[in-house]
Amino acid sequence: MDETVRPLRIPPQMFVYADKHNVSQLSMLCSLVIDQPDDPICYLIGLLQRSSDDGEDAVVSLMELSEEVLVGLVQQRLKEMDCFHRGWVLEGIPQTRLQALSLQPGGVIPEHVVMLEAPDDVLMERSCGRLVDAITGDVYHRTFILPDDDIITKRLEKGRSLTDQQRLAKLHRYRCEVTGLRSAYQHVLKVIDSDQPHADVYLQVLAFVRTRQRSRTPRILLLGPPGSGKSRQAQLLSEKYRMVDVSCGRLLRSVAAAGSTRGAEVQAYLDDGRPVPDSLLLQVLEDRLSRPDCTRGGWILHGFPCDLQQARSLQESHQQPNRVFFLELTDDVCLERLSLRATDPVSGQSFHHVTRPAPSSEVQHRLKTRPEDSMESVTQRLKQYRVHSAALQVHTHTHTHTHTHTHRREMEAKH
Repeated sequence: MDETVRPLRIPPQMFVYADKHNVSQLSMLCSLVIDQPDDPICYLIGLLQRSSDDGEDAVVSLMELSEEVLVGLVQQRLKEMDCFHRGWVLEGIPQTRLQALSLQPGGVIPEHVVMLEAPDDVLMERSCGRLVDAITGDVYHRTFILPDDDIITKRLEKGRSLTDQQRLAKLHRYRCEVTGLRSAYQHVLKVIDSDQPHADVYLQVLAFVRTRQRSRTPRILLLGPPGSGKSRQAQLLSEKYRMVDVSCGRLLRSVAAAGSTRGAEVQAYLDDGRPVPDSLLLQVLEDRLSRPDCTRGGWILHGFPCDLQQARSLQESHQQPNRVFFLELTDDVCLERLSLRATDPVSGQSFHHVTRPAPSSEVQHRLKTRPEDSMESVTQRLKQYRVHSAALQVHTHTHTHTHTHTHRREMEAKH
């Protein structure tokens, strides 16, 4: 950072470094601010000496008490050393949005929140067959979950019984509060269908709690075959989430038109119809992605990389993506989308012979098809993409959060 330049601005490389090395989470600083220990140095030493193993979590399950007493008990319990060193799993509270917000000032801010959902009839059936181990307090079910040990089976007792009316009332209260709970934890929440074998539910929960929190500033790479709709999806996502839509082809034409020294180099390649060298292309991209609008709001890049070497170069740069999406589409559909589209040279509007035909025969006669949309050109581009797509997926899956989707809503769920 140059101290002589005003206003001061954090170098864009810092955001990538912080995301890569998990600096953004600032977990030690957060703990200091929340717990406010008398001896910060000893406290930090204790943090650094914490076991990295998962260990046995402290499971807290609470009966219904007054709001103030319940919140106070939870905060007190979670400050004990076993929770401090091993972490904790909190079950049964919060039950309302107000409880969730009341827990936060005391430092009860979970990194992962799991919400188990099932139809009401399934929940009613389960509540009728609860069995409890009188010694350990473990809960079983006479139909769905029974212990393997006969000794444990013999000492099981019927759980606290509620009438059907009481169960329905309790379930109704939950349904009334669940929307508020979701909103309180929306950024760390995972909803899992619990109407399946408990072993499967456990694996899904375990996979979620093992995930690392990602930076909220998205650096998205959008990949897919020609005609898969990358430009359209990038436009929609950028408008909704106020990210910068960075089209590689459009960016090169913009730089060439600017008349700078670098733009003149790019223009020479565009005029000759030759591909822009990776080194020059990467300089153009890094310059654009390091601008304040991209570092503040994030970006969504499409049209690059096209092969494994370009992907490696991007990964080694200061502008590494933290989310990668592949749009999948069959070659036949891609061919139909691209080879049947044309542009009106008068109005500049685009039309498609099937999905958006020209409004009149006059417009139809003057439509022009771009050379890159010819059947031969599209077929060649598809062939090139298929050659490199497998290697690209392996590489991006190894280095970033990669997802394969066909619909924008699926990408938004991962965003």
